[in-house]
Amino acid sequence: MADRTPPLAVDELRRLVDAGEIDTVVLAFTDMQGRLTGKRFAAPFFLSDVLDHGSEGCNYLLAVDVDLNTVDGYEMSSWERGYGDFALHGDTATLRRVPWNEGTALLTADLAWHDGSPVVASPRQILQRQLGRLAERGWSAYAGTELEFMVFQDTFEQAWDGGYRELTPANQYNVDYSILGTGRVEPLLRRIRNEMAAAGMTVESAKGECNLGQHEIAFRYADALTTCDQHVIYKTGAKEIAAQEGQSLTFMAKYDEREGNSCHIHLSLRDEAGRPVLADEDGPYGMSRTMRHFLAGQLAALRELTLLYAPNINSYKRFQPGSFAPTAVAWGPDNRTCSYRVVGHGQGHRMENRVPGGDVNPYLAVAGMIAAGLYGVEHELELPEACTGNAYTGDAAHVPGTLREAAELWAASDVAREAFGPEVVAHYRNMARVEQRAFDTAVTDWERFRSFERM
Repeated sequence: MADRTPPLAVDELRRLVDAGEIDTVVLAFTDMQGRLTGKRFAAPFFLSDVLDHGSEGCNYLLAVDVDLNTVDGYEMSSWERGYGDFALHGDTATLRRVPWNEGTALLTADLAWHDGSPVVASPRQILQRQLGRLAERGWSAYAGTELEFMVFQDTFEQAWDGGYRELTPANQYNVDYSILGTGRVEPLLRRIRNEMAAAGMTVESAKGECNLGQHEIAFRYADALTTCDQHVIYKTGAKEIAAQEGQSLTFMAKYDEREGNSCHIHLSLRDEAGRPVLADEDGPYGMSRTMRHFLAGQLAALRELTLLYAPNINSYKRFQPGSFAPTAVAWGPDNRTCSYRVVGHGQGHRMENRVPGGDVNPYLAVAGMIAAGLYGVEHELELPEACTGNAYTGDAAHVPGTLREAAELWAASDVAREAFGPEVVAHYRNMARVEQRAFDTAVTDWERFRSFERM
């Protein structure tokens, strides 16, 4: 397993609390929607009572919709079951300072039932189970996530009050790779970069993107669990920093009809000696035989596991031809028109999943990639021919076009059921059902403009 040295050691936290530099500790887990959820503790109480013994939270937190409304259909939590608690136990390898909130530290938690058994539908534990399957082969996963977001000059409250219409983007034209464009937003980008670094993350760069006010801050890859932990902290922190600056930003997959916010996920494997599992300089496109099977599994299971990569109604609006968001179940060497892109060399030889958007839950997505890869390895699947042209115009199968289609494929998937178990499949099938039902009953502005007078 990878070394997971905590950004902040427990002994150092005790010293900082005694010195009055830390007065608050957040204990949080990631919910189905990829959001940090938990409690803020007075730091002395956290050290004396919570650090070793954990805390509790209502189990409906993994059985609600985006608005935290209780909904039906979840086996683990319901009115009939009384909406009891589960336990939050902090993983001390994740302890860190939160520089954008004065005097604050954060600890990421895993969930357990009162008998000590894991809450198997918890996203972090879903990933840990797949990492355990890799470990049985002596392999470790390393991942990097590339999150895009759009910045607006309006506050979050102004955006809410205005119905998220007529917002002022931080850039009013395409600033992809533009130094001038990023310079216009540098006070915000600089705060995010520097304060994420102070929270223990290794920041690589910031760059402009195609949509108006769209940017990306990249972080160095790490072991898969650390990357996913950092991903959700970064999303929360970036929003909090933007709010402090009187601005707002969104990671939603498709804010408007222009380019959406992607979250490309890079994945590689190492053996127990730290050697790359997926690379072979003598193999086709530098791929080892294991990588060919692993990548073949990605393609074979992609449609069935798309729900893990695109979990919301809005996610599917990204999948448009010529948009740099994929539509074809295809792979290619350094080919951005495909769902999977093979890049790098040697230790850095890896696959890039281009399906997820900025709304993805990283634990679920990386777990899906590992499960699909192991399916390909276990069945020694043969990799289809590489796509070296325009995958948008090819004859490959298509990524599901709607949440409804993806949920049906997920529910019927033997790959998902064998990798994750029937409880997880049912839990996230219900999440999709709840989201779909909410959308199906909503009346949109588009419908009013189209129908009010002219129909």
